[in-house]
Amino acid sequence: MRKIPVTESSEQEKDAKPAAEAPAPDTESNDDGSDSLEADLNRFRDLALRSQADFENYKKRAAREKDEAIKYANSSLLEKLIAIVDNFELGLEAARAEGEKSPIFSGMSMVLKQLVDFLTDNGLQPIDAAGQKFDPNLHEAIAHEPSDEFPEGIVVRQTRRGYRMKDRLLRPSSVVVSSGPRA
Repeated sequence: MRKIPVTESSEQEKDAKPAAEAPAPDTESNDDGSDSLEADLNRFRDLALRSQADFENYKKRAAREKDEAIKYANSSLLEKLIAIVDNFELGLEAARAEGEKSPIFSGMSMVLKQLVDFLTDNGLQPIDAAGQKFDPNLHEAIAHEPSDEFPEGIVVRQTRRGYRMKDRLLRPSSVVVSSGPRA
């Protein structure tokens, strides 16, 4: 076994050692420190309970966010398909000018019906605005015009159909709102 040589320390070090090694004065009322230990135990128990509650809340929030992500996963695809349906409806109106008996019109009508059925099956609901009271949550007013037929604040006509996906607004309806009777 190796011996470590002992060196004499200076007088200052000798005087400093007893002060550093002296026990700290007890601030608790109990000599054995059980009050301090119990306070620490209560603090750590409270911390553990809070951490457990925070973790449970996190798990619930993560599950809710996952469910919403699954529920609305197709929204961007459906939003792009809506623009195609809009253009298809414009083409259908042009084909109607040739006559509703034309094969082009009847073929386009069938394809439009299939597209609309597909969108409906995937949770997309059209918003019909004509004749309804203007709702800024569902409608986007692009103009006001006087109307003897409709009172003020009622949608005169819809220029672009709006859509809702389940309970979320995907696209507001573009509408013209009545400003009341003509003066």
